[in-house]
Amino acid sequence: MHILFLTDNFPPEVNAPASRTFEHCREWVKAGHQVTVITCVPNFPQGKVFEGYSNRLWQREEMAGIRVIRVWSYITANEGFIRRVLDYQSFMMSAFLAALFVRRVDVVIGTSPQFFTVCAAYAVSRCKRIPFVFELRDLWPESIKAVGAMQESAVIRLLERLELFLYRKAARIVSVTHSFKKKLIERGIDADKISVVTNGVDMSRFKPMVKDEILLRELRLEGKFVAGYVGTHGLAHHLETLLDAAEEIHRLPEGSTFHFILLGDGARKQALKDEAARRKLDNVTFIDSVPKDQVARYWSLLDVSIIHLKKTDLFTTVIPSKLFECMGMGLPVLHGVAGESADIVRDERAGIVFEPENADELVAHLKLLQKDRAAYEGYRTHSLEAAKKYDRKAMAMKMLDVITQSVRKQ
Repeated sequence: MHILFLTDNFPPEVNAPASRTFEHCREWVKAGHQVTVITCVPNFPQGKVFEGYSNRLWQREEMAGIRVIRVWSYITANEGFIRRVLDYQSFMMSAFLAALFVRRVDVVIGTSPQFFTVCAAYAVSRCKRIPFVFELRDLWPESIKAVGAMQESAVIRLLERLELFLYRKAARIVSVTHSFKKKLIERGIDADKISVVTNGVDMSRFKPMVKDEILLRELRLEGKFVAGYVGTHGLAHHLETLLDAAEEIHRLPEGSTFHFILLGDGARKQALKDEAARRKLDNVTFIDSVPKDQVARYWSLLDVSIIHLKKTDLFTTVIPSKLFECMGMGLPVLHGVAGESADIVRDERAGIVFEPENADELVAHLKLLQKDRAAYEGYRTHSLEAAKKYDRKAMAMKMLDVITQSVRKQ
């Protein structure tokens, strides 16, 4: 089977969509299938082309047996709705045109969060008369409203109609959460065409490690209880809560033993750095994004991982992918997200759930995990056990079954 996958995020980018797509495609190639990925040049999240790449009309490379075609797109930082839409639409057009030249394709997959890429996948499916699979990673454009980027308007309503059209036209929908599936069913989408394949963890890369001594010295973290956030610094993440917690801990008698790390980039990164400097928070260290093969070294520095999203009903339906990487590393999780992902943390006993945007609760749980070694080790053990249920190889094979069924049905 020849699988064509359209995505605007792919390695060497290190965000969740890039990792999921690469790791799934890698396993499909190992299973004997041909996989072609059409993507753009790596530029996320800063909107700058990565070193060693250029934004050309067409370029090819191979990664782990995956044929990768990179096409031109309008590149901009994650600043301003209009510019981002131009970015998405330019990739949609370029990806569609490039896909027409890929021969003997059996199925095309388009992935969200934004669904202009999915529009291209649908158009390709019509031209090539092949099934189209919609990988649903976010309820877009609902998430635009949730973070306050846009209010209810004629544009939003138009996007919602387009969203429903794509759901209905897809041969199969692969949702990353059960909550998304439930939402789609409530909106009239046939439940039988929706499968859930959650995110997972590449257990060959994310596993328990001793703290990296070189990084400990470089970052002056010897003897510290290190709490860390690893991921995008965007509007949805409301990382000001972590700064509030750092400020509160700074005032405690034992505050000097705690340190916070925030690793990654995003639209709010500079504003967060400026705010930390204004508050004189010397217990917070910001680290820019690092290459994929270096991420685990930085995870190793953490005693506990913090996962956080803005307090809004929409985010009760999401499962942050970093949760599974925390499990793989054997890290207790302080989980500031309500809903389905919080249920996983509780059920697996992988950490402690706290109210989003509640810095006082976060501080209380940090103090508990530092002092109560038995509780800490219990969360660590359960986290490692839970990771086995979300092995990326198993998730890739589950999605491959869905793809195969869509091709057979066609």
